[in-house]
Amino acid sequence: MIKTLYFAGALFFSVLGAGAQTPYTNTLDGQTHILNGIVSKYILQNDTSFKWYATNQNGYTPDPAAVTALEANKNNIRYVVFGGTWCEDTQNILPKFFKLQEQSGVSDGNISFFAMDRSKKTIGNVGDAFKITNVPTIIVMKDGKEIGRVVEYGTSGKFDKDLADILK
Repeated sequence: MIKTLYFAGALFFSVLGAGAQTPYTNTLDGQTHILNGIVSKYILQNDTSFKWYATNQNGYTPDPAAVTALEANKNNIRYVVFGGTWCEDTQNILPKFFKLQEQSGVSDGNISFFAMDRSKKTIGNVGDAFKITNVPTIIVMKDGKEIGRVVEYGTSGKFDKDLADILK
């Protein structure tokens, strides 16, 4: 798994080091914008074609136990997140995850978000390296090793509760 993390980091920095190149692609599939690659939450917040972002974030109040768990681990945990801008589950969960992140004080630098296309592929095949089959998937990493993951709504049906359980 450490090789996977180094691979993802190397891909991230090689794409950023490419100068003016964007670290993601943006294609239109009918009315849906599909991002693929390394994306920040600010792309989703500021692009008016992702109206679902503000709608789903504004209607969410993070679970207090989840805020506490993320806050207690904000300096030693990294999150690798995979999602699809075309996916209703991602559209529902991802804005909530980022609100939870903000309320718990987790740095943007502790989160790597990889947008996937409809076939669940990413630029550089990072999703394959992490064996992603469903989106969204939030992988919790400590000291370069995966300590758990929440796939879609998690086993409890509440992604934030499952994240808190992983961090306990």
